Amino acid sequence: MTDQNNKIIDLLIKSYNSEIETVMNYLANSVNLEGVRAEHIKESLAADITEELGHAQKLAKRIHTLGGIVPASQSLTWKQKDLQERVDTTDVVSIIRGVIKAEEDAIASYNEIIRETDGKDYVTQDLAIELLSDEEEHRREFLGFLKEYDQKAGS
Repeated sequence: MTDQNNKIIDLLIKSYNSEIETVMNYLANSVNLEGVRAEHIKESLAADITEELGHAQKLAKRIHTLGGIVPASQSLTWKQKDLQERVDTTDVVSIIRGVIKAEEDAIASYNEIIRETDGKDYVTQDLAIELLSDEEEHRREFLGFLKEYDQKAGS
């Protein structure tokens, strides 16, 4: 395995780690949030779990194809502090902001993979472009939710 492959595999593992963490946090928040205002957010999070898990599966397959080892739970690290469970289970806005932060982090990771693979590994680059598009759509959806909450707060 080349140093170039090692760098790409490391970036893929970083994104894989984030996708797995996102699945856990979206699952927890899709169940824990309460209140009338939370229902649409919970539904959106629940729907996104499947997509984020699919991202992790695609990343795992690519890691393996490139000769890397897909890490299991004890090899992963958890960083999404903004998506942790809340004592106030009606704090929808904090969860929306946490989702936006997670999506922005994923976007940054996929952009880094795109830059690193440019002219070197088109298959991985294509995968990163595909996943980047999904994450941008997720972010847009939650920015819309936040806009609505911010407008209501200003009323």
